[in-house]
Amino acid sequence: MTGAKRKKKSVLWSKMYTLHWEDIKQWCKRRLPILEWAPHYNLKENLLPDTVSGIMLAVQQVTQGLAFAILSSVHPVFGLYGSLFPAIIYAIFGMGRHVATGTFALTSLISANAVERLVPQSSQNFTMYSNSSLLGLSEFEAQRIGVAVAVSFLGGVIQVAMFVLQLGSATFLLTEPVISAMTTGAATHVVTSQVKYLLGIKIPYISGPLGFFYIYAYVFENIKSVQLEALLLSLLSIVVLVLVKELNEQFKRKIKVVLPVDLVLIIAASFACYCTNMEHTYGLEVVGHIPKGIPPPRAPPMNIFSAVVTEAFGVALVGYVASLALAQGSAKKFKYSVDDNQEFLAHGLSNVIPSFFFCIPSAAAMGRTAGLYSTGAKTQVACLISCIFILIVIYAIGPLLYWLPMCVLASIIVVGLKGMLIQFRDLKKYWNVDKIDWETTPLMKIISINNPLVFLNVKKFHTDLKNIIQRENASNHPLDDISKCEQNMLLNSLSNGSYNEEASQPCLTEKWSLVLDCGGLTFFDSSGVSMLVEVYMDCKDMNVDVSLANCTDSLIKAMKYYGNLDSERPIFFESVSAAISNIYSNKSSNKLCDHSEV
Repeated sequence: MTGAKRKKKSVLWSKMYTLHWEDIKQWCKRRLPILEWAPHYNLKENLLPDTVSGIMLAVQQVTQGLAFAILSSVHPVFGLYGSLFPAIIYAIFGMGRHVATGTFALTSLISANAVERLVPQSSQNFTMYSNSSLLGLSEFEAQRIGVAVAVSFLGGVIQVAMFVLQLGSATFLLTEPVISAMTTGAATHVVTSQVKYLLGIKIPYISGPLGFFYIYAYVFENIKSVQLEALLLSLLSIVVLVLVKELNEQFKRKIKVVLPVDLVLIIAASFACYCTNMEHTYGLEVVGHIPKGIPPPRAPPMNIFSAVVTEAFGVALVGYVASLALAQGSAKKFKYSVDDNQEFLAHGLSNVIPSFFFCIPSAAAMGRTAGLYSTGAKTQVACLISCIFILIVIYAIGPLLYWLPMCVLASIIVVGLKGMLIQFRDLKKYWNVDKIDWETTPLMKIISINNPLVFLNVKKFHTDLKNIIQRENASNHPLDDISKCEQNMLLNSLSNGSYNEEASQPCLTEKWSLVLDCGGLTFFDSSGVSMLVEVYMDCKDMNVDVSLANCTDSLIKAMKYYGNLDSERPIFFESVSAAISNIYSNKSSNKLCDHSEV
């Protein structure tokens, strides 16, 4: 009897241990996504495209690293470090397979505000890193990077704290118009910060309310001080960059590898500047000495944390929002999912850990992520491969960039912001889509929308609707009685964005149809319209037909304006019965079983 009890107890402990170990394994895979995809990495299929993408990404990382370090008001070499360490950390903790983390224009601009405020050009009395030199750089440069890494560290801590508090689910408050407006506005400030390099003039640091306009007022007042050589070189660089990038985009399907025009321009400009001695002949400002190697890690100066809290919150929020948008776009494009909270952790650690290695604040950048798309990257291995080439630059090639003109770097920054700047065109779209509609996809399901669709409830509503569509696709089989339907299914969103769902299904048909009754949709915003159009396009890809009934004229107008809807068949109907009649007439050859009622 005692032996049986012991055996039973032993089996119980074994099960508990197995369960406990499985929980640990699942937790590790959830928090370290690299453990999920790395063991299944297909060397034969993925290594070559990832290698090619990694090389092209390294070119972007190096050029943008140098440029955004200047934007952060620190020495360019720290931009190289900022292109290396965050990419490694994100590859381990991040879920976006095509997200290229590194230096970022907006976080650099925010960091520069703290740097210029605490260590202005005229200041030489700041007390940080005063006991030893850093890479042979001046004490002034050491002080400036001290402020930047403090912003990076504190911003990363804030992001990790948001992960702990599970605030990733609150990102639905940041709608597409908000993100677009924020990034576009910030991009104009980035361009303004580069005017002094593009024109070759000295501009004092100007901040505060209306500082944006005071900068341009100062430029026009001192227009005679513009350096003609810098202006001409800037214009030439911008024209070359825009032209070649447009040609790359135009012929990207015909050529396997795009021309790395940024790298070519840097090499050509540096060589021309060296041969003509532009630095001394024309007084052209150049990058200057770039030291080799990586200094030993050092903790950020904690005595200034209280002075950079504002910038740290800016880095945390702006960096995360911009990066999450790219991660979600990547997930949608390549059919996988990302965890909003895990992205908080990934980007938080990508700021905290690299701050010990003198890295400026980091985030994902649109241009680099688009580059990974266009070059066929498959996984984060592409980013890890790029880090190998960045190391080569840091230890061997960096010093050769001494002669790179600052106006060329500024041109690279400005052209790199093109994607954000052209978002000004969205103003017309948002104005015309002020009052919005809602729509989805086609066996037959009739969904009645009885509440407003706005940014507060649109994400939950979209998720519930996708679950219904996926369930119908998974169970796409004929029913014995078409009158059998699911009734009164209530999907509760944050603002009770709910709908009643009734199903009627045709027999032996490959397609199923979705009818959205919008008679109860009393109000909608741009997020609601965007979601409806997105659902419509997704359903179209899944061979599901969508019809919308009882739509207001404003809803129809907004949806047509917002997306390219199917023009080959009618989508909008005056009533549910009219939509059903249209579906039945189109599927008459399939011998529909019976009449369906709403």
